[in-house]
Amino acid sequence: MAIRLSRTFILRKLHQLTGIMPLGFFLLEHFYTNSKALSGAADFNTAVKDLQSIPYILLVEIGGIFIPLIYHAVYGMVITVEARPNNLHYPYSRNWFYTIQRVTGVILFFFITFHVLNFRFGLIPGLNTLSVANHPEESFQIVAREFRIVPIFIVYVIGITATVWHLANGIWLFLVDWGITIGERAQKIAGYACLGFGIVLLAVGINAAVAFIRPGGLLAGIL
Repeated sequence: MAIRLSRTFILRKLHQLTGIMPLGFFLLEHFYTNSKALSGAADFNTAVKDLQSIPYILLVEIGGIFIPLIYHAVYGMVITVEARPNNLHYPYSRNWFYTIQRVTGVILFFFITFHVLNFRFGLIPGLNTLSVANHPEESFQIVAREFRIVPIFIVYVIGITATVWHLANGIWLFLVDWGITIGERAQKIAGYACLGFGIVLLAVGINAAVAFIRPGGLLAGIL
């Protein structure tokens, strides 16, 4: 029994760690690259081309993104199946946050699969037939064409929102479970910090997505 508990403990800690590093950092880089669309197609295409010119990019993607992502997603689904939400009996905010974390994890499982197959590999039948990675000179046009399809854009807005929640709340859970924030006051301050971080990141992500169909994004003509 002790060996089983120890293995479960390690698997859960590894699950938390992969959610922060490298996946959290990759999300920040992804939003940064997408924000290049705010200044036009040429800048975004150049940013994608620069990423694809990284030496051994396929190995970097496999080892630094795909393997951690698959592990985090699959083990996250295991945790979700084993979960026993009690927010209806104990309607405290953290109970609801736990449930929402599990729900957003399920959403992301399907959304990220769709996103990778669509833009990274161009394998979604009836939609995009070009891979952004293999056609960086057309990457802005590829994304813009997809986002002008209203249901697809709605899917991405939902996916971005779920991603931001999952990361921001996941950071708070990481800080608590790893003993970085100890005590109620420290955890409350960390909670507010993660909330603020999530709001800013969500605004950045949505604004970048809008920039593909509206030059300059949501704030065009204001700033």
